[in-house]
Amino acid sequence: LLYILYITSPQMCLSTPLVGVVMVDYGPSWRDHRRFALMTLRNFGLGKNSMEERIHGEIKHIINTLEKNIGKILSPQVMFHNAASNIICQVLFGTRYEYDDEFIREIVRCVRENSKLANGPWAMLYDSFPMIHNLPLPFTKAFRNVERGSDGSSFSEEQLIIYSLDLHFAGTDTTSNTLLTGFLYLMTNPHIQERCQQEIDRVLVGKDRVGFDDRHNMPYMQAVTHEVQRIANTVPLSVFHCTTKDTELMGYSIPKGTIVIPNLTSVLNEEGQWKFPHEFNPENFLNDQGEFVKPEAFMPFSAGPRMCLGEGLARMELFLIMVTLLRKFKFIWPEDAGEPDYTPVYGITQTPKPYHMKVQLRATQ
Repeated sequence: LLYILYITSPQMCLSTPLVGVVMVDYGPSWRDHRRFALMTLRNFGLGKNSMEERIHGEIKHIINTLEKNIGKILSPQVMFHNAASNIICQVLFGTRYEYDDEFIREIVRCVRENSKLANGPWAMLYDSFPMIHNLPLPFTKAFRNVERGSDGSSFSEEQLIIYSLDLHFAGTDTTSNTLLTGFLYLMTNPHIQERCQQEIDRVLVGKDRVGFDDRHNMPYMQAVTHEVQRIANTVPLSVFHCTTKDTELMGYSIPKGTIVIPNLTSVLNEEGQWKFPHEFNPENFLNDQGEFVKPEAFMPFSAGPRMCLGEGLARMELFLIMVTLLRKFKFIWPEDAGEPDYTPVYGITQTPKPYHMKVQLRATQ
């Protein structure tokens, strides 16, 4: 019950004048819109074999890009952003785009730019002083990227556009940043990469490709994908909420309208909840018998009624992409790249600093 008091979203700079299912206030409209979004995603294949087919179709293009760069030094940022964008584009528009297509390049550019702008100093200034909204400040770039309008109705063509933007943003940046984090740590921890490949080879022997159900026979790979999500911590402060009424929690009086910020960074790194809270170690998700276990503190998709509705798609993408690529390629930290820098770049989402990788075909391929 207490959680319900806090699940309205505050009116922030990127949530007005129209809001999608992510930023809309809690209430009947939010329930209707979330139900509509979930139903539509399921109808478009979420959690079904057809979604696996879409993901595997995009993986072929990732493989094609990597094969062209065998033995070379590659910057994977654009490749993973384009792949994640294409998967959600196929769900939303029924269309995929070549990686050099100007349309997808512009979409990815806007998503990345808005992510940085919305968590920067201009965004804070914009939220704090509404009287400056019409001034030509740098933050207005975000609004030129995403033009919004409203006719006051709960369901409208404009609202549908905002839904699409919501889903595309949520389904692109977070997934691609998690993949970038995963391969960064696999390159710099080659013993973990090799153990993944050993399990993949054993489980998939005689199979053309991996299926999402194969995860049940890959406890170590499951542990790795979940540890990647924990370390990536792509949305460290989740989505801001605010109280809908005056309330009291643990002796503290919280007035109506107070902004509530879920600190996912704290729970994903909390001492006592994890065996190795401050290092990349898949043992965080394995018991003494080597079986996969998921601690209660694992909540990269947040928690409660407003948790990420794309969790199922994200988990499927991450598992299928990582397993398929690790089965075929060996990823190496370039010798002349210096020491890896794990310091993230902060925005609405958190991402690793740009890096390079070297790709080799595995001897088993």
